[in-house]
Amino acid sequence: MEFLLAFGISAAVLFVAEMGDKTQLVAMSLAGRYRLAPVLAGITISTAAIHGISVFVAQVLGLALPTSWLTLLAGVVFLGFGAWTLREEPPSTSGQEPPSPRRWGSALGTVTVISFVAELGDKSMFATVAVATQYPWFPVWLGSTIGMVLAGVLAILLGAALRRRLPERVMQVGAAVVFLLAGAAMTGQGAYLLLA
Repeated sequence: MEFLLAFGISAAVLFVAEMGDKTQLVAMSLAGRYRLAPVLAGITISTAAIHGISVFVAQVLGLALPTSWLTLLAGVVFLGFGAWTLREEPPSTSGQEPPSPRRWGSALGTVTVISFVAELGDKSMFATVAVATQYPWFPVWLGSTIGMVLAGVLAILLGAALRRRLPERVMQVGAAVVFLLAGAAMTGQGAYLLLA
């Protein structure tokens, strides 16, 4: 019974926390640039990893996360992702043909890294830590991962629908703008926390 309670609470908390969050916007932008399978796989891998770290911190170490440094670092990395996305050559096709294995692997790696960095110091990471201090680690980890992936699926489906309707360059610039805005916000928040 405790397993189901911890699982249900963590899944619900993370699903709700992700609605309209920057991570969901990032998932939508990535789905506008890459095929669905690598985006979903990358988000699942990064979510499982970041929530594993969160429950480890909450239950094993019992340490407070250095939110200011994590947020500042994530912001700087996102600014780099934004600049890189603007400079990247758009594919010559409309994205309708299946990608080669190398492109799939490249998309998986890109999505995994970007979504992992997006979660550093994010409210969902701290929501997982908060729930993990009250319940056993495994159902919290499993529930928070599933809740966040489900929220990501909604964003992925919207991004894929936009990809079919908008030109590749528009999607590329849109993704870059999301990364740059998120990076600027996180960098500013991290700097504020360091100076406060």
